[in-house]
Amino acid sequence: MSLSGEESEDHRNPSLEIDDDDDDDEEEYYDDDEEDDDDDETLLDESETQFNTSKAETLFRQIYSSNAPLRVNKIVINGNCKTKDSVIKSEFRALETATSLQELFQAASVAKDRMRQLELFDSVNITFDSGPSELSGTTNVIVDVVEDRKRLNCDFRVFSLPEAKSWPLEGSLKLKNLLGYGDLWDGSLAYGCDQMPEVSAGVSLPQFTGLFGPLKARVSLLSQDRLEFASFKEQSLGLSLGLLSNNNHDVACNFSLHTSIDPSEMSSTSIRGQLKHGLNSDLRYTFKIDKRNSPLRPTRGFAFVSASQFGGLVPDFRSSRFFRQEFDLRCAVPLGFFNAALNFGIASGVLFSQGTGFLNLPSYLPDRYFLGGNSSPVCTVGGPTSLLAFKSRGFVPTEPNTEARANDGTTENSSGKDYLGGDLAVTAFADLSFDLPLRFIREKGIYGHAFARAGSLNKMTEQSFQDMTSKKFLDSFRSSVGIGIIVPTRLFRMEVNYCQILKKHENDQGKTGLQFSFSSPL
Repeated sequence: MSLSGEESEDHRNPSLEIDDDDDDDEEEYYDDDEEDDDDDETLLDESETQFNTSKAETLFRQIYSSNAPLRVNKIVINGNCKTKDSVIKSEFRALETATSLQELFQAASVAKDRMRQLELFDSVNITFDSGPSELSGTTNVIVDVVEDRKRLNCDFRVFSLPEAKSWPLEGSLKLKNLLGYGDLWDGSLAYGCDQMPEVSAGVSLPQFTGLFGPLKARVSLLSQDRLEFASFKEQSLGLSLGLLSNNNHDVACNFSLHTSIDPSEMSSTSIRGQLKHGLNSDLRYTFKIDKRNSPLRPTRGFAFVSASQFGGLVPDFRSSRFFRQEFDLRCAVPLGFFNAALNFGIASGVLFSQGTGFLNLPSYLPDRYFLGGNSSPVCTVGGPTSLLAFKSRGFVPTEPNTEARANDGTTENSSGKDYLGGDLAVTAFADLSFDLPLRFIREKGIYGHAFARAGSLNKMTEQSFQDMTSKKFLDSFRSSVGIGIIVPTRLFRMEVNYCQILKKHENDQGKTGLQFSFSSPL
């Protein structure tokens, strides 16, 4: 019996073939790809073959539904020249606990999907052979693989980040299976028109040394220019370690050497008190459920994310100590016409400092929430970030900066205020997507949408939460509506939206008009 895992455009269901020899009652799958080389076969032979195939399929369904006891004797790997046997066998561990043919096929289907996610093989074929005669009710699992010969990949894309002021241009280089452990090595360079580049390199080892999930490590160097809305620049050299990662859980530990400077020498009192060099560290746990039918244009299902982050793992007085909790819930409901669907969701996040008298301590500026930006909330799941029609980091609370001292006579922050961000952020959205009437546009995957966004940003540290009332909280919301079209391409996903601001505060940076957004095509 064989289960084919080859990636092809037509996915055929395996059927059972029975050998009618008197002394051989071995059962095996009929290979749909097998071709009859005998052009002189008579109609009688063809009829007999069809009869045998139909009989075999009927017998297989009976065996499959009977739930007869069956267990795995051993797993044999063939065809892997570079990949270690242990990497492949780790994806088939569930078969070792199966006790019936039905459970074996279910576990084999899951293993086939996991092998495809490794992106190491062109094809995977799983065969169930009879076990030793002295061990009745056993089977040997034979896995035949064909490794992907293309191990070096280059990628290029343009997309928008919620925390960035511009559209980063990113290029990446990936090398697969260098050590034979399914390892993925990559390096990337991202550059935006108004910011310095981000350089990063990482490695991922799936199922390394029997851990629950892949082991990931990444080093990055990021420089961010905040002078347009705040009088400082920041630079960080970071190391991120992924300790646990699977479909629902993710645990990561992050360390970074962080530097904040004020080249304009005109920062506000709040920012000036936070300019420093320090070693930051945090542990982040994320729980995620995503039952949507598509991450880009969901038409049914729901997604939920809960993330908890603890900062201050190293004993350094310059290290920020904080606790952050985020929730994100969104749903997609099909409407039954023009492939229309209503997506709606709500996200929230709260940040508090840790330590003695933490209610009186200010939160660290780079850790705070900054709403605004033009990224799509439908595609980004993970916390409050985007609010169309408002500039990224262009939300109050604000604080006037000091007068510029002797310089070249120019000031990058023309507003005269520093935007400080907040400790409590809440965003909500509703998005109605629909097909456009022209057929050739639909065939290209282009569709339209109408949306509404709302968001709130408030300060909660330094005893500010005592002044928070339900009326003040509701008054802090800003909102916008709009309509646009979405154009997916291989390099990026582009949105062209017309946005109308319904409510904003006096010092908010935002405007009504046409906006462009670029995001990852996934």
